[in-house]
Amino acid sequence: MAHGTDATLAGARRGSPVAAPGASWGPRGERLLAAVAVAFTVAQLLLVRPTLGLGWDETVYVSQVSAQAPPAFFSAPRARGVTLLVAPVTSWSTSTGLLRVHLAVLSGLGLYLALRVWRGLFPARVLAAAGALYASLWVTLFYGPAAMPNHWVALGALACAGCCLRARADPRDRAALWGAAAAAALMAWMRPTDAVWIGLPLLALAAAGRRVRLALALTAGLATGLGQWVIEAVLSHGGLARRLSEGSRIQGGLGWNIAVDDQLRSLGGRALCRPCTGSLPEAPVIAWWFVLPLLAAVGLAVAVRARRTAPTLLLLACATTAALPYLFLIGYAAPRFLLPAYLLLAIPVAAALFHLVTRPGGAPRPVAVALLAVALAGHLAVQYVVLDRTVDRTAAARRDWSRTVADLHRLGVRPPCLLTGADAIPVAFYAGCSSANPRGHNVNITEAGILDAARRIPAAALSRPGGPPPRYARGWERHPSAGLDVHLAPPPRVSGPA
Repeated sequence: MAHGTDATLAGARRGSPVAAPGASWGPRGERLLAAVAVAFTVAQLLLVRPTLGLGWDETVYVSQVSAQAPPAFFSAPRARGVTLLVAPVTSWSTSTGLLRVHLAVLSGLGLYLALRVWRGLFPARVLAAAGALYASLWVTLFYGPAAMPNHWVALGALACAGCCLRARADPRDRAALWGAAAAAALMAWMRPTDAVWIGLPLLALAAAGRRVRLALALTAGLATGLGQWVIEAVLSHGGLARRLSEGSRIQGGLGWNIAVDDQLRSLGGRALCRPCTGSLPEAPVIAWWFVLPLLAAVGLAVAVRARRTAPTLLLLACATTAALPYLFLIGYAAPRFLLPAYLLLAIPVAAALFHLVTRPGGAPRPVAVALLAVALAGHLAVQYVVLDRTVDRTAAARRDWSRTVADLHRLGVRPPCLLTGADAIPVAFYAGCSSANPRGHNVNITEAGILDAARRIPAAALSRPGGPPPRYARGWERHPSAGLDVHLAPPPRVSGPA
């Protein structure tokens, strides 16, 4: 693997024919990547409304550093990276629009930097096309401005792989070593388990070339996020083994689970497919998913001929390890889980597309170009339709939460207050209340604790319309709301902090 990488990078420095495509990098290449990054940022702000309310998981991450509401329960699988990412805004502002703009701008900048690491390894047009392909997916656009970790794992994975190749080829390249460490840290702070899976091929690359400094840089970067997660496990979860066990339980029990069909169902715009039932989306919605591995295979064949085997193999290896747990080890699906794999595959896919539409001398194949243009236009149209439907559906659900908050305030449930039951975590964030659950995935209180708090501060339990309230709230007064029933506790006898 190392020989192809070393030859490519060395050729890029000497201007040899081996790296002629990559060696052509210059101002035009910078402009291409910058244009893709800017277009990605603008598309997020135009197609995903900046005022779109925060989702369930987002409220958990944001509440840790927001004055809007007390911190929500932080369950075992979560990591602190997203909270750090949003802190520069949420620590002083409650504006969702400002937070979305902050994340969209950082998303575009991150995509530019992650692609730029690969200059000299692939032609600028291939990198720009790869960025555009990734940025045009509905799931990328939807989660780019979201306070969620998966897009950032994807950026960290791509940047880390590129830096590792550079450090592997030139052990004296300090920038590459620091870049590998920083990108590994980004992954580990966002999702420690994803960082471990993606880090396996990168550590193997360092070991195969006996690059001790590279291995140390990767280990140090991973250790910053993993170390914090382990320390938190000891301090707040009863130890690492217990946190891992609890994380597995919350995710339905990790083990052999074929979730390929679940991932396909989620492509229709389902943010979380759990349980993942129902029919598959229409063929045009999922067709690209079947074409993706075929084009990646073509990209590898092209790489062998172009003497870019090592970079392409590393991308494919990291994409495989990134996708494997979400395709075969977890019993549910969310489209965002595979964002790292999509970005890592985008470069080989882009290289394959350029190969298919050009002749050996570089001249375009008119028929192939026309067919590809039609296919891409159809693909973009489908992605836009799915994104638009997803945004509309999400906005409607979050407006219902806001209506429930208005009803709660009208009923006298104002901070300091306590909410429990269905959707208690996001509704409590909007209402400025604490959230508590005596059962389920977010257990942080007992039933006796809820009743005790209800005697001191305003409290309510939420349930699905027409459904029974929690056992401890059966005598509480019921008030229908938007998509939920509010069960209002008797007025507190003594006001005080929760």
